[in-house]
Amino acid sequence: MSPDTTRALAGEFLGSALLAAVVVGSGIAAQTLSPSDTGLALFENAFATALGLAVLILVFQTVSGAHFNPVVSVVDALLHRKGWAVTAAYIPAQVLGCIAGAILANLMFAEPAVAWSSNDRATWPHLLAEVVATAGLVLVIFALVRTGRSHLAAPAVGAYIGAAYFFTSSTSFANPAITVGRAFSDTFAGIAPTSVLPFIGAQLVGAALGWLLIRAFFPVATAAPAASGG
Repeated sequence: MSPDTTRALAGEFLGSALLAAVVVGSGIAAQTLSPSDTGLALFENAFATALGLAVLILVFQTVSGAHFNPVVSVVDALLHRKGWAVTAAYIPAQVLGCIAGAILANLMFAEPAVAWSSNDRATWPHLLAEVVATAGLVLVIFALVRTGRSHLAAPAVGAYIGAAYFFTSSTSFANPAITVGRAFSDTFAGIAPTSVLPFIGAQLVGAALGWLLIRAFFPVATAAPAASGG
């Protein structure tokens, strides 16, 4: 394995771990600070996640591409940007990173290191929301990539996920790795283990839909269009 590949895998692991720590940790903090106001707690969780995700993408984008998400890695391979060997290596790093990050968040807030979540989320509206959230995430990322605007991915993805916390009933997991990680924390951001596979199935459907939208609207990678004057 080349040093660049090792560095990329380490970047995916660490970035995924920090992302999970942000999601779970801010969820615990929000639940503690706003125990009687679920809407405010969700806003606090969403705001921290949006900012943290944007920063993590900026930090790791030149190291690994800052996927932190198996569906992003799979769609990236389908669009022939990275090979399947890299994708096969990225996915375990992302999943293990998210598990480690959730455990770290638990420990930082004096919760048990591992406490399986009791938050059952596997309802049809939530699964539909995960299809929509994941398709939208794929569309946002690869629309920018295929039009030469990858430098805008950090703020765009952070803003999209922050908004999707509120416009989707599932609060937009949109990521199989973070879905697995969040099962390890019986707190505000957790998901019951029995809901994990249905969520991942919905996310894969959303990823396929997002890929189809990219192929329809951005069939050929192009440079960013020149800005027009006012």
